[in-house]
Amino acid sequence: MRMVGALLAVHREAAGYTQRSLAERFVIGEEAIASIEQGRRPLKMDLAVQLDQLLGTNRTLETAVDNMPEVDLVPRFAEEYMDREREAIAISWYESLLMPGLLQTEEYARAVFRSRVPVYDEDEIEQLVAKRIERRDILHQKQPPMISFVIWEAALRDQLGGPKVHAQQVRHLREYAELPGLWLQILPLGRTSHAGLAGPFILLETPEHQRLAYTETVRGSQLIFDADEVAILNQKYAMLRTQALNTEDTKGLLNRMLGEQ
Repeated sequence: MRMVGALLAVHREAAGYTQRSLAERFVIGEEAIASIEQGRRPLKMDLAVQLDQLLGTNRTLETAVDNMPEVDLVPRFAEEYMDREREAIAISWYESLLMPGLLQTEEYARAVFRSRVPVYDEDEIEQLVAKRIERRDILHQKQPPMISFVIWEAALRDQLGGPKVHAQQVRHLREYAELPGLWLQILPLGRTSHAGLAGPFILLETPEHQRLAYTETVRGSQLIFDADEVAILNQKYAMLRTQALNTEDTKGLLNRMLGEQ
């Protein structure tokens, strides 16, 4: 990362850009450019390609990023999303298969990673659980993002990890439903219409008010920058919020589930 960052600094200076003027060309913060050049933050492939085009560096940065060794369990595409997640001022998250990562308990996260095929070894699982739990710090910042979750009831009813883990996860959701700036809604089973049948997705708003989306599939994931595609997912999310229980009814459902345990 330090080598790639130093390479960017050399080409930036040769092209006559300051860190600030370069950052302005790509609607990212000056601090982000500084962090990349100092090796504290990875250069992402999409930005590397754009920088090569702007600086006339003939795929130098793209090639450097493409040949970076994978030294972490978390794939590069997921690291890019998590960078954006940490900086976001607003997050909207629809989940239909399991609890959103930011709302998972430690035991639930462990059950998620133990369900993976092919299996992780125990050391890998513990590293991944630690990373997932660390991400919850976003919700407890002095100025946390405005964040909305819509979760299909099927994911809420699933007993992943067993009854004890499930009960703990429901209690955790109920507690987090009281956090300031967090809106939790359950999309109930038995509806005759459902705007989220195409699968889970996440919407982000950056400090520069750029709107992005993130989707995952069995074999990878995609960070979406195209304004038209992001707009379609925004429409889906707006419809999902109207189809879901409101926040107070969601708390009531969680209370009833806790009373049944």
